[in-house]
Amino acid sequence: MIRRLISSSYNSSFFLFGARGTGKTTYILEQFLAQFPPEKILVFDLLDDETEERLRRRPNTLAAEIDSRLRTSPLEWVLIDEIQKVPRLLDVVHSLIEKKKKIKFILSGSSSRKLKIGGANLLAGRAFEYRLFPLLAVELKDKFDLDTALSFGALPSIQNFQIHLDRVKYLQSYVRNYVKQEVQLEHLVKNIEPYREFLEIAAQTNAKILNYTKLGRELGVDSKTVKQYYDIIEDTYLGFRLPTFHNSLRKSQLLSSKFYYFDIGVKRSLEGALNSAPVPGTSYYGDTFEHFVILEFYRMNCYLETDYRLSYFSTSEGSEIDLVLSRGKKLIFIEIKSSETIDEVEVRKVAKLGAGTTANLYYLSRNKYPQDIEGVRCLPWDMGLREIFAVLK
Repeated sequence: MIRRLISSSYNSSFFLFGARGTGKTTYILEQFLAQFPPEKILVFDLLDDETEERLRRRPNTLAAEIDSRLRTSPLEWVLIDEIQKVPRLLDVVHSLIEKKKKIKFILSGSSSRKLKIGGANLLAGRAFEYRLFPLLAVELKDKFDLDTALSFGALPSIQNFQIHLDRVKYLQSYVRNYVKQEVQLEHLVKNIEPYREFLEIAAQTNAKILNYTKLGRELGVDSKTVKQYYDIIEDTYLGFRLPTFHNSLRKSQLLSSKFYYFDIGVKRSLEGALNSAPVPGTSYYGDTFEHFVILEFYRMNCYLETDYRLSYFSTSEGSEIDLVLSRGKKLIFIEIKSSETIDEVEVRKVAKLGAGTTANLYYLSRNKYPQDIEGVRCLPWDMGLREIFAVLK
């Protein structure tokens, strides 16, 4: 069993959100609830059609079934899987939390869109909120393989397949099921065909600066619709936008963002690239490696609750820093390169961009030998992650 880095509370109800296939149910049942006797746990799986229909028609059935269970056993935890399918249940959950102080709820979901749009009761702070992501290198430990991560991503099921074709088929099926189950059946868009095409184009422009107007022209929709498409991706946890760094959070939100898919394998499936592995020394390999490292930072920042704001830095002259971590006065500039040798010209660019700031400067690559060059920490990518997130062992 792969031990996940996430650490959820045993003392409070909580939401657990994350894209399909990230292992939410496995984590809850095998790593969290496994520590409690079965009689203290009651599970409602809303992916089961009968359960979903029963609770959708009469949400108060939830309270009645919990009361019935309490008459025969000392219930402690109630799991409602895929809560976004019946948002009205949250009103019942809210009431039960108030009335039955000893019962705690775990509310898992692969989309927050229906909850947001419907103005669902998010329990007003009575439940913590956590996110679950594809696997981290630090979670996989000795099982981690960089070539696999760059070719097929890090969804837990990928670890179950050793054959190339099986991994390809799994990721292709994942993409089809996302469109069918998460978007089409939940009626998140009115016209599914432009959205299908959008997902592919978004994969091809992954890590590029967003231009809603240009993309809208390619799809035959307006820029407002394109922005809505990206909102849907974020609300279904399939990706995130990385803003431009600015000392003012408000101003950074007005500047152009980049977009990153949540998993490299899913991104490569959408762009039809699964049958050709990234080749070291190519620009595609460099882009994919950068994507991988940024995902590692994004996931760890969330799990460890270090509260860094992630962004990228760009100058009017066109110079960039791939990733910026900022929190209060603390500032970290991170340049990411896929080569096995250190490019001192690039390192000096980092030093120049960081001059006059209080930023800690890093150059992370596949080079195995730590060096300090002109105030820039040049480290192997995994060592850099451990150093920046110093709490990791």
